[in-house]
Amino acid sequence: MSKLSNVNRPIYLGVRKPGFKKKKLLLGLSDSCAVAFAFLNFRMSRAQAESVIKSIIREVALECAGKGQTVSETLVAFMVKAVVLDPRNQFNVDRALTDNDVRNLIELCVARLLDEESPALDTIKMQVYFDMNYTSRQELLEEHQRVMRSRLATLIREITDSRVKAREELDILYRKIVSYMLLRSGVGSPTDINTVREATAALQSVFPQTEMGTFMSLIRRDKEQQLNELSMIVLGIRLFNRDNGKGGEGIDDLPLVLKEIISDTREHVRLDLKTTSNLAYQQTTLLEWLHDPEAGPSNFFIPISLINQALYNVRQHEAFLCVIMSDVDFCEKQVEKLKADLRLRMKTLRETVEFKTAIPTAQVFPHFTALAKMWEGLQNEIVLLGVLRNMVANLHPFLATQNRLLSKELLESLLEDLEVKSDEQRMHNSSENPIYPLQFETQEWLFPGTTANFDKLTIQFRGICGYTLVEKNGFLLPGNPNIGILKHREKYYIFSSHEAACGFASNPNKYIKQVAEVAKKSPELINLLELHQQFASVTAYSEAGDRFLVKPIVKCDSCTQTDTHLVETNIVRSYEWNEWELRRKAIKLANLRRKLTHAVQTDLSHMRRDNVTQTYPKKEVACQSKKDGQSNVPKPHVYLAGLRGGESKTTQMVKTNLTRSVDE
Repeated sequence: MSKLSNVNRPIYLGVRKPGFKKKKLLLGLSDSCAVAFAFLNFRMSRAQAESVIKSIIREVALECAGKGQTVSETLVAFMVKAVVLDPRNQFNVDRALTDNDVRNLIELCVARLLDEESPALDTIKMQVYFDMNYTSRQELLEEHQRVMRSRLATLIREITDSRVKAREELDILYRKIVSYMLLRSGVGSPTDINTVREATAALQSVFPQTEMGTFMSLIRRDKEQQLNELSMIVLGIRLFNRDNGKGGEGIDDLPLVLKEIISDTREHVRLDLKTTSNLAYQQTTLLEWLHDPEAGPSNFFIPISLINQALYNVRQHEAFLCVIMSDVDFCEKQVEKLKADLRLRMKTLRETVEFKTAIPTAQVFPHFTALAKMWEGLQNEIVLLGVLRNMVANLHPFLATQNRLLSKELLESLLEDLEVKSDEQRMHNSSENPIYPLQFETQEWLFPGTTANFDKLTIQFRGICGYTLVEKNGFLLPGNPNIGILKHREKYYIFSSHEAACGFASNPNKYIKQVAEVAKKSPELINLLELHQQFASVTAYSEAGDRFLVKPIVKCDSCTQTDTHLVETNIVRSYEWNEWELRRKAIKLANLRRKLTHAVQTDLSHMRRDNVTQTYPKKEVACQSKKDGQSNVPKPHVYLAGLRGGESKTTQMVKTNLTRSVDE
């Protein structure tokens, strides 16, 4: 036990090593050759196909570098897939590639990668960047921990491999342990003398220098384990002292810092999202005007296909910003939860040590470790928010080409006489004309008022109207679920108007197939509209976890069974060797030939169903009268005399009836 002389002073308590398990960190790496192989499913062996793809990717990258454009292998692999998918390039995947095919493929890929006036290339680059950099919270934190361990690896090695012999060397080693505690916790600087003194005092209370001999006798793995555990205890003690106002040198107010960071990050993402959404509204209005046969121009100076690509670019940026915004909201929820847990743990620890002169270490050390873990959780949220802010900043360059194609001044001049509508305004206008289910008796329609969890349904094409996309050559127009959601083959589709809903519902399979054909000509739509299920050859760029760009196609549980008989046998199950058994079966069949089966179906028995009737048990009823009444029957009084005999030889019995009359 450690003694506390005064609860208002900083406390430093002794510690024994608690159990701790090390966790291996495995990170996957992207394989661009495997990426391209999934698309180039030519009729050749896998080794041959991989060799061809590697040479194609290498040649494309070299040619681009020779022309002053450096491209990554992942981007080249994606472009190879895009070129092969495009039916206009006429690549036949059912035969082996010839030299002319390879040369043509390389030239087409280089031409697309060097096209500086293509918004589609910017969109593909944006998708590749997001896929390679956006990952789950867990993977990102694991990577951060791996980097931190690599930075401290040299210091850990110096501590664990040290073989001290003199007193001065032991002091130097102890100071290195204190520096490791500060660097690992990320709280305070090892060059700040006040911070070092406070950390040293905390460490001495839980791990005095007299125990260095025991520490030096441990194996390397146990030394690393004890260092990590001690750093958590020391950090917890420093946090507790800071909360009591008796220490905490160099410890920032993380909850307050996080509050400001979250507010700034949300505002930054919100402004970018607002700007991008307004740009998407303007481009959508421009395309509506161009597709209008009456009001639109017959010949526009910018090809509609390029404006479509610009809209794809903006919508993809908007989608990525929405993903980042949802992550910022989740970070805020995590911070609030950690702050509440931190306050509760501080209160519990204060009640544990208050007014006590001796406290078992087993009671307080788990609290210190929990405080340190919560503080590390707050530090992790800062790391995550920093990554999200960097991603928002790095997405901006991918809007450059469409900004040059349709500058702000040009858009404002073109839309001067047009009303720019937001997605919400279009939905409000089209909600007045919903679908009537009776129009399509064979189709199933879902509506807000009659469907549970209506807003949680997974909509196909990321909420884009598939009918408009097909009929207007790739025009992206958001659908309106209030018109009605069509359920077709367990999937849900929404539409921009009543007419679009009717057109799509008349032949859903046709339009679903044609949406895939449109995506083949503009491969950036595969990710934007989430068409991964329709392109079975799409696989992940990276094998590490769930990526935004790639969705798994099929997952199933499988098992293998070893056959007892590897050679197929010819066993006739109907064979019978017993002639008496054969005779019995023959008689049975002969009897069955003379049997008839009769059945009668009446109107009353048609579609008969079970009926159940609920009955109620009888109640016992009693009636209370005002007075009690009764009747009394006279009691019989009959006497027999002379049964004992007398003077005479014969017995003479005399019967006397003294019963009173009923009338009396």
